[in-house]
Amino acid sequence: MRAATNQAETEARGHSPKPFAWTFTTPLYVGSSLNPINSSIIATALVPIAADLHVSVGSTAALVSSLYLASAVAQPTAGKLAEVLGARRIFLSGIVLVLVGGVIGGLGQSLAMLTVARVLVGIGTSAAFPCAMVLIRRRATEAGLDAPPGGVLGGIAIAGMATAAIGPPIGGLLVGAAGWRWAFLINIPVTAIALAMTVRWLPRDPARDHARTGLRQVADRIDLLGIVGFAGSMSALVIFLMRLPQVEWIALAAFVLVAAPTVVWELRRPAPFFDFRSLAANGPLTRTYLRQALTLLGVYSVMYGMTQWMEAAHGMSTVTAGLLLLPMGAVSALLSRPLASRNLVRGPLIASAITMLIGSAGIMLLTSHSPVIAIVLVSLVFGITSATTTVGNQTALYLAAPPDQIGTASGLFRTFGYLGTITSAVIGSIVFRDGASDHGLHILGIVLVAAGFAVLLLTVLDRRLSSTSTR
Repeated sequence: MRAATNQAETEARGHSPKPFAWTFTTPLYVGSSLNPINSSIIATALVPIAADLHVSVGSTAALVSSLYLASAVAQPTAGKLAEVLGARRIFLSGIVLVLVGGVIGGLGQSLAMLTVARVLVGIGTSAAFPCAMVLIRRRATEAGLDAPPGGVLGGIAIAGMATAAIGPPIGGLLVGAAGWRWAFLINIPVTAIALAMTVRWLPRDPARDHARTGLRQVADRIDLLGIVGFAGSMSALVIFLMRLPQVEWIALAAFVLVAAPTVVWELRRPAPFFDFRSLAANGPLTRTYLRQALTLLGVYSVMYGMTQWMEAAHGMSTVTAGLLLLPMGAVSALLSRPLASRNLVRGPLIASAITMLIGSAGIMLLTSHSPVIAIVLVSLVFGITSATTTVGNQTALYLAAPPDQIGTASGLFRTFGYLGTITSAVIGSIVFRDGASDHGLHILGIVLVAAGFAVLLLTVLDRRLSSTSTR
């Protein structure tokens, strides 16, 4: 451990021949895995929580939506704070919030307390990915590299997407063996390890200009009003989406009333939090966001939609259904690193679109009488989709985002991903409105074919992708 600490200190002084040594990347990988695991691990704990707290199973959906909502808002906010206040500081603060959320959730005696815990976990885990991208960009610049080694982004990809797929089986085993509280308490040992590694191995942030770090100066630099407007409008939009197919007119009206003045404010700011003009001018970045949202719509529809269908139509247990999706996470993890090591963009994204189309067509052929191997094959195809889209879009993001805005851009990248995830839940609730039947599954497949075709068009018609490889 002492040797590792000395190595980290040497790297922090800028003298390491290996700027992306494991002591630098490991804390980033562990931190980046917290959000996707917490997003999915709760799925198997909802029924036990409802029974223990004497509430309806439907009401426990707040534990899922609260984390999604908090994450969708907090990701770009954390990125902006990392750019202004320092990525290591925000990274550490996020880990502490996850630790607090784990304690509150593990000791919670009501649904309200558990919801508060999930919000804290959502905000805390949202700091990891944008902060990691800021730290990676800074380290690459210091080393004189145009881009980091592909394996570094590949590790972030594995931590970010592949771990989400193993959340349900881990949750099933953990909750089944130790009880639902461990869906929260598991954060305590993990965050303790992450804190120790971050403090020891991540280099300190550059010294701040104290003349610019007063409360008023910081609020102006991060565009506090822009963040508040973004948070309010995004919250209203997410609530509106989650209530579909029932139209929540109040949420829709709130979205319009908050979003309109926020857009006006941001367009007038010289350095806005949400830079509409830059986003409109940066076509590659905008298309990257759209591809990520549409592809995650497909991946999460499989993770959650097919899980419901397997339990209802096939009569499988929650643990069995979760284990059948484990190969998807395994394939995603195995493919991510070798794909990322070459820093390719266009090829993986085309593969992502094609496999999404193939997997979606496979969903349309499944029935309640289909053999288990057919279900596993469909999940394996989407495992390829998961790996290729995460690697391709993440590299495209790194190359397309302005260097001084990589934190905010990375946060928005995750926010668009959450919008895709939330939309997948909305579509699932619509197609399975009368029960998780074969007919509903086939309708879901048709929707995903359309989404896959849109991803394919966004990729093959994007001429800029051919020139974004950093090999």
